[in-house]
Amino acid sequence: MVLVLVIGDLHIPHRIHDLPTKFKKLLVPGKIQQILCTGNVCDRETYEYLRTVSPDVHVARGDYDESSFPLSITVSHSPIRMGVIHGHQCLPTGDLDSLSAIARQLDVDVLISGHTHTFQAVEYDNRFFVNPGSATGAWIGSVKGDPTPSFALMDIQGPVVVTYVYQLIDGEVRVEKIEYRKDVDTLKEAPRSTVMPQSIPSSPAPTQTQSVW
Repeated sequence: MVLVLVIGDLHIPHRIHDLPTKFKKLLVPGKIQQILCTGNVCDRETYEYLRTVSPDVHVARGDYDESSFPLSITVSHSPIRMGVIHGHQCLPTGDLDSLSAIARQLDVDVLISGHTHTFQAVEYDNRFFVNPGSATGAWIGSVKGDPTPSFALMDIQGPVVVTYVYQLIDGEVRVEKIEYRKDVDTLKEAPRSTVMPQSIPSSPAPTQTQSVW
């Protein structure tokens, strides 16, 4: 089992001062093995905070990031290949056909993107597309009112990816579950996710890091 935090569009400190306190209480060190971030981290302090949650942090450069993050990332949790982009290179914004073309180019089963500040998880064209939204609920001109703060936790077990979306609605954290199963030639029954949505379990922390500053 691999636990991956999917997060992005924080815009700290330019649009908002910090992550919601109730999110920070969930994101404690030693429970998550890897972080995939869709960008717009915006400051070093926020990046360093993510590294306290898990030292294995991968960030795709957003349109407001000034650091040397790469524009795209690919990681493998066999047999699942995952790609991460910010999403501003996708036109129209959030368009599934455009995202599908990027997923084919990166040769990934799961494509993670941001930029819209709105959570989405959908299976399309035999691939899985996830947008964790904005973890801070940062303002964006294309959304009426304030976006709903959200992030996702992926529990990867072989060809099965169970995604839990955490959303802060009316001051309370609400959790939904979405499952994606990769089609493989010989698919044995994969174990069911044992992650309890409000209790992120512990897992060993890897040592790989991404240095950009």
